[in-house]
Amino acid sequence: MSKVFVITGPSGVGKGTLISALLERVPDLELSVSATTRPPRAGEVDGREYHFLDPEDFERLVAQGEFLEHATYSGNRYGTLRSEVERRLGEGKSVVLEIEVQGARQVRDAMPEAVQVFIAPPEPADLRRRLQGRGTDDPDAIEARLETARRELEAQDEFAHVVVNDEIERAAAELERIVRAELGLESSER
Repeated sequence: MSKVFVITGPSGVGKGTLISALLERVPDLELSVSATTRPPRAGEVDGREYHFLDPEDFERLVAQGEFLEHATYSGNRYGTLRSEVERRLGEGKSVVLEIEVQGARQVRDAMPEAVQVFIAPPEPADLRRRLQGRGTDDPDAIEARLETARRELEAQDEFAHVVVNDEIERAAAELERIVRAELGLESSER
C-alpha cells in the first residue's frame, strides 16, 4: 500500500540528510520534487532538486488548485504539485515530501492519512551553526530562517512522530523504523 510521508522541521535541522539516508534504506520510496520561486543554488538542476518557477507561473498554478500545499518561506514561494504526488502513488510508490511546517499542516488537512514526522535539533543553537556552515545564506537570511525556526519548534507536538537529529546514524535508523512500521515492512538488518 502506497503512503505519503511528510518530513518537516526547521531549516538547517538536517531533513535532507536524513531523507537521503531513508531513500537508500527503504525500497520503493520516492522524493517528491517541490516547486519554488527561489533561484537555483550552485549545482541545482531544474526538475531534480526543485521545479524552479517564476512568481507569475507559481501564482497561476496556485489559482488553478495545482498544489497540494504551498507556502511562503524566507521571501520565496514553495509548493508540492498534486500531479507529482498522484503520479507516484498511482505507480504504487510511496512518496516522501520534504516541506516546511506550514505546508505540512496543509497536507494534514488535505490528506489526513499522510504520515507526518517532525525532525528536531538536539538544541535550537545547533540550527545557527548548521545554517552558517552551509554557506548558502547571508546573515540576514540566516536570522530570518532562525526566527521562523523558533516558531516551528513550538509546533512539534502537533506531529505524530518526532525524531531528534542528534546523531545522523541514530536519527536515520529511527526514521527508517517509523517508515517501515507504517508500510508494514520488516525491519532492516542495520
